[in-house]
Amino acid sequence: MTKKVKFTNTNKSTFYATVRKRVDAHFDDQNLSIHANGAMWFKALFFLGTFIVLYVMILLGHFSPLAMLVMSMALGVFGAFVGFNICHDAIHKAFSDKPLINQSFSFLFSLIGASAYVWSICHNIVHHTYTNISGHDEDIDVAPGLIRFCEKEPVNKIQRYQHVYAFGLYSLAMLSWVFRKDYKKFFQSKIGSQATNHPKIEYFNLFFFKFLYYFLFIILPLIVLDITWWQFIIGFLAMQFAQGLVLGLVFQLAHVVEGTSFPHPNDEGNIEEAWAAHQMMTTANFAVDSKLAGFFCGGLNRQVEHHLFPKICHIHYPAIGKIVKETAFEFNLPYIESPTFLSALGSHYRMLRKLGKEAYTAK
Repeated sequence: MTKKVKFTNTNKSTFYATVRKRVDAHFDDQNLSIHANGAMWFKALFFLGTFIVLYVMILLGHFSPLAMLVMSMALGVFGAFVGFNICHDAIHKAFSDKPLINQSFSFLFSLIGASAYVWSICHNIVHHTYTNISGHDEDIDVAPGLIRFCEKEPVNKIQRYQHVYAFGLYSLAMLSWVFRKDYKKFFQSKIGSQATNHPKIEYFNLFFFKFLYYFLFIILPLIVLDITWWQFIIGFLAMQFAQGLVLGLVFQLAHVVEGTSFPHPNDEGNIEEAWAAHQMMTTANFAVDSKLAGFFCGGLNRQVEHHLFPKICHIHYPAIGKIVKETAFEFNLPYIESPTFLSALGSHYRMLRKLGKEAYTAK
C-alpha cells in the first residue's frame, strides 16, 4: 500500500506565504481578475475554432490523400493545443469564476480523447501534490521498464537506449490515453496514494464520452468518407501520433530536465521540504520570452508559476513570473528555466541518456 507523503515544515515554508501575498497584491493593485481576459477568450476561440474547421474539412473529403493526411496531423496538433489552452485551465477552475463555463470547457477534453474527471484526479490532485516523487506521481511513470526518470529506480539493459526511443514512445501517448489509460486509472483502487471512490455518474460519463469520441473520430469518418479502411487507419494514427508527441514533449520538458530533482521520502515517509519549495525543485520553465511558445503552450512552458498558482489563468503567468522569480531568489530557492524550446529539448535528451545509458554503464 502506498502511504501518503507529508511535506515537513522548514524555514522555507514562508516562501509560499510571501509569494502568494505579492501575487495577490499584483492583482489587487492592477484591479485585475485572476481569470480569463479578452486575450484568453481570443485564444480559446482560435484554437477551438481551428480544431472544428479542420475536423469538418476532413469529413467533407474534398482533398487529395496527402492533404487529408496533413490535415489529420494538424487536427491532432490542434487537439493538443485545445487541451493546453482551454481544458487545462478549465479543469483547474482557472478559466472563469463561473463554474458552468469551467465545466463546459472541461468537457471539451472528451473531444481530444481524454476523461476530464480522471485527469482531475491524476493531475490536479496527485501530480500537483507529489510532483516527481516516484511511486506517487504517476505522471513520471510513462512506460515502466522502458523509460527511467528517477535515479532511485533500477536501470535495465533496454533503458541504455531510452534517449533514442523515448520520443517514439511519447508519440503513442494519446493512443494509449484514448484506448487504455483512462480505463486503467479509473478502475484502480488507488492513483498514487489517492484512494479512488467515484460517484456513480462518473461511470456513465466515462463510457458515454469515450463512445462519443469513438463515434466522432472513428465511426462517423468511416461512414461519410469515401476511403478504404487502411487509408482511415493511416489518417487516424497520424492524428494520434502528432497529438501524442506534442503532449509528451511539452509535459516532459516541464519536469524531466537538468536541474530538476526527484526526491525520495525519508524513513518516516516524509519529504524534508515545504510543499512550495518542493515545487521549485521539481518544476522547470522553458522559452518564457517566446510569445509563440506562450501562445501555443497555454502556459505549460511556465510550469513553475502554474504549480504554485494553478487556479490563476495562464494568460497572467508572464506578469506573475517576475514576482515568483524574484521571491525564489530571495529565499535561495531554484528557479529552473531553459531559454528556448530546443535548449529544453536538449536538456531532456541529456537527462534520458544520463538516467539510461550512463547509469547502466556506471553500475
